[in-house]
Amino acid sequence: MAQSERSGSSIAIQIAIALIIAAFSLFSYFGKSVYNPVTEQKQHVDMTPKQEIALGLESAPRMASEYGGEANDLQGQAAVKLVGDDLVNKTDASKTPYKYDFHLLADDHTVNAFALPGGQVFITEGLYKHLTTKGELACVLGHEVGHVVARHSAQQIAKQELTQGLTGAAVVATYDPHENNQNHAAMAMLVGKVISLKFGRNDELEADKLGVRFSSEAGYDPRSMIKVMEILDKLAKTRTPEFFSTHPNPENRIKRITAEIAERYPNGVPDGLIQ
Repeated sequence: MAQSERSGSSIAIQIAIALIIAAFSLFSYFGKSVYNPVTEQKQHVDMTPKQEIALGLESAPRMASEYGGEANDLQGQAAVKLVGDDLVNKTDASKTPYKYDFHLLADDHTVNAFALPGGQVFITEGLYKHLTTKGELACVLGHEVGHVVARHSAQQIAKQELTQGLTGAAVVATYDPHENNQNHAAMAMLVGKVISLKFGRNDELEADKLGVRFSSEAGYDPRSMIKVMEILDKLAKTRTPEFFSTHPNPENRIKRITAEIAERYPNGVPDGLIQ
């Protein structure tokens, strides 16, 4: 058999394997579909709520230790738990199977708040100390509860598996033993990162929307979320909060939050909400 024929046969086999990998990845991802009654959306996830809760509980101690552990500020801890529990008990978040728990972490330099799958919610002292009202705290925690309710962690895991599968298929399809394949692999990884970044931003915007919803349902003024964005924007001018590593620019988020509040309250935000 001629060298060109062998080469053509190898390429054909590579492409066939790549197509099989890509097809399997796509089938696995799109074949796992569940309906989320709170967001009223169909989602592609491969975890049960019990698995999410177990994953969150297992990850919580390690995540807390990375931010100095639980804060010594007992009054702050109580305030975070009180507002967090209030948000859950008065909203549709209480109808989910998740076990919510709210934590104030000791790191007073890092500006961050995050949620683990299953209901473990954290805020650092670095962010907490810049909040001035219960409404602002409620909006931050409401945003994080939104991540839990919308099952964003489970979605991200499924999306990462899809991205890894498609990236692997791209590497297989472009592999050439006679060439330097670092460029091909780097390009494939870059595509994967871009896809993941887009998904992450969409998740954050959805969590903002849910934060407006939950804070409003619980009796807090959702306009406090705009104040939170202004605080974050101000902090960004002096340092880069860890919050911004995964979250869209506050200025862009304010426009969407304002529109969401206007849609929820077309006649204006009523008086009497907790600011």
